[in-house]
Amino acid sequence: MKNSLFRKDIVTVESLTTEDVELIFEKTREMERLVKEKGGDDRLKGKIMAALFYEPSTRTFSSFIAAMQKLGGGIIPLNGMKNTSVEKGESFKHTIQVFSRYADCLVVRHPEPGMPAMAAGYVDMPVINAGDGINEHPTQALFDTYTIHKHFAGLDNLKVALVGDLKNGRTVHSLSQVLAKMGKNLFFHFVSPAVLKMPEEIKKIIKSSGTNFSETDNLSSVISESDVIYMTRVQKERFTDITEYERLKSFYMLEKKMLNNAKKRVIIMHPLPIAAGEISNDLDTDLRSVYLKEQLSNGLYLRMALLDLILRR
Repeated sequence: MKNSLFRKDIVTVESLTTEDVELIFEKTREMERLVKEKGGDDRLKGKIMAALFYEPSTRTFSSFIAAMQKLGGGIIPLNGMKNTSVEKGESFKHTIQVFSRYADCLVVRHPEPGMPAMAAGYVDMPVINAGDGINEHPTQALFDTYTIHKHFAGLDNLKVALVGDLKNGRTVHSLSQVLAKMGKNLFFHFVSPAVLKMPEEIKKIIKSSGTNFSETDNLSSVISESDVIYMTRVQKERFTDITEYERLKSFYMLEKKMLNNAKKRVIIMHPLPIAAGEISNDLDTDLRSVYLKEQLSNGLYLRMALLDLILRR
């Protein structure tokens, strides 16, 4: 299959075609085999990835670093941008342009929506969006979709419950779009408190793809018919009123007893971190839970795939 992603920016899921996603999944399968059989190789030797994270990160940052290292590439890791010229007042544009002189690709996380896309406009090299505020998280959405696809051997005819902070959760904004793009006869249950509903612009995109959805604040009412239950945390860092956060943070908790009538093949997902008890501890080791298992591993494989695709013809 022709590499349509060579030197291409990955800043929004909307820019990816179905063929692009299929190519990414094919390469992800290759990377999984590579890691399991050999641990990695040196195909990206001589290439450098600069990880410029203006917002602190644990999993996304670490998995991008590991992905590049497993392919033999070099890294410039800046997590949180402390002790850099950013603290001295250097502009975003100048920082991006400076690191473009040292690296072959940039991975950018920023608390403000649209900044990775802005970075892509400043440089002539691939830029990957590692999360921009409440907007998008394309790579998380891609490996979550890959995880679902792998578990069910496809994406058609699935019912997916997206639960929690759908207003501020960039993961669900991107995931819902990728699933709607790639699956046929999908159905979403958007489960949230009224003040944390899925944004209207995302719902319009979902509708335009021909995908249907329901909205409810009652998690229990959708469990029995859902194939995927995707829990999210209420994002404290997006609230200006801490009392409102305290009121909402434990609005939903998925407990094992709630799954008594769930489908046999249901899977429980979470983008992590689990911060306010959205999922009871006894579900961590449940066979239906994938958030501490293959969901994480697939993130590594998929990010390896993306780096290989954007850096090698």
